[in-house]
Amino acid sequence: MKKTVLVLLFAAISASLVFGAGAKEQAAAGGPTTIRWAYWGSGERVTISQKAIDLYESRNPGVKVNPEVSGGAGDHFVKVDTQLAGGDGPDIIQMGGNIPDYASVLLPLDKYAGNLLDTSVIDPSAIASGTIGGKLLGVSTGVTMPALVYNKSLLERVGAPLPKIAMTYDEFRSYLMTLKGKLPSGVYPMQDIGVMSSNSTPFGYWTRYNGTPLYNAATASTAVTAKDAQKYLELFADYRKNGLIPPPDVAAGYAESNADSSALIAGKVAIGYLYTNQLSGYQAATTDELALIEFPGAAATKALWQAPSQFYTINKDSKNPDETIKFINFLVNDPDAARILGSNRGTPASASARAAGSSSPVDQKILDYMQVAGPHSSAETDHVPNDTEFNSTLFLIYQRVAFGQITPEQGGQQIYELLLRLIAK
Repeated sequence: MKKTVLVLLFAAISASLVFGAGAKEQAAAGGPTTIRWAYWGSGERVTISQKAIDLYESRNPGVKVNPEVSGGAGDHFVKVDTQLAGGDGPDIIQMGGNIPDYASVLLPLDKYAGNLLDTSVIDPSAIASGTIGGKLLGVSTGVTMPALVYNKSLLERVGAPLPKIAMTYDEFRSYLMTLKGKLPSGVYPMQDIGVMSSNSTPFGYWTRYNGTPLYNAATASTAVTAKDAQKYLELFADYRKNGLIPPPDVAAGYAESNADSSALIAGKVAIGYLYTNQLSGYQAATTDELALIEFPGAAATKALWQAPSQFYTINKDSKNPDETIKFINFLVNDPDAARILGSNRGTPASASARAAGSSSPVDQKILDYMQVAGPHSSAETDHVPNDTEFNSTLFLIYQRVAFGQITPEQGGQQIYELLLRLIAK
């Protein structure tokens, strides 16, 4: 009798352990599939994420999505690291620029591309940004892109034609000349991009446009020569000589670090530069209407790029990878999900999501820009080592040329030597 009781007790305990372990993944046999989604954020992000979850669950009654929310990225990764170390990581892990650090614990998504995950509608550079070591490990939650911004109201007031969103460099220069003939004295067609603290971004675009990217991390080298850098300085020397950008003393009065220090917002220029995620802040600083166009030549060269906001990634030990990737595909590509999520995690890199439109006029302008500029992008060039020093020194060299202290040829040589020195550090 005792032996029988012990056998039954052992069987009961064993069954309890088995079903208890299974409860982590599934409430019961035949019950809903549970997807755990770990992300950071608060306020609006939590609200809209839950709305997206509710919509997905209503369409997929056999799936339950459990959000695991942290207030900030620091808390998020402390929690996720602990869970992964204990073998109990979430299915979806929101990542930032640190995605390469987690490559060993993430599920490669390549086999799902074109099947459960529609990558055909996602911009190529967004796919490239989530590809680590030749494997697709993350799907971009949203992106931001370099753009030129113009004061539409100002152009309409002076009777100037509005610019095309995509132009060649020759077309762009001709357009600036047209603007010069329409704008009042003291207002210039375009800001002097070299006075920005982030001046390496437009310079980086120029080198990509010319097929000579700034830096290749794999070979620890640059494709830029002194002559290439000289041509960039000569381009703006030409603009300056012809009154298409402000004189150096005027340009130096605008730090261009934000809307408050912008020559565009001050009414001194008709065209400026920003990243798309800055448009809302610039628009809020003026009653004039602003709009976006591409850097010249992007359509022919795909020299633009997208900077990812965050990534959706999947734990390699997820017990429900198929259902998890279906949910990510919904978040990234579904038009209804796009309308709910908006640009909180960045502007959608998916053409399907962008086609859904936005109730925000500013967000809609960004979506319209992305529809044209997104396909004109390619993988971002590796950042130059010691990027902060590169920015600050490039600025000084550019200013010396602008104020006539050195020639464009001398400036080009100094930029080239700067690149070599920083790469060799």
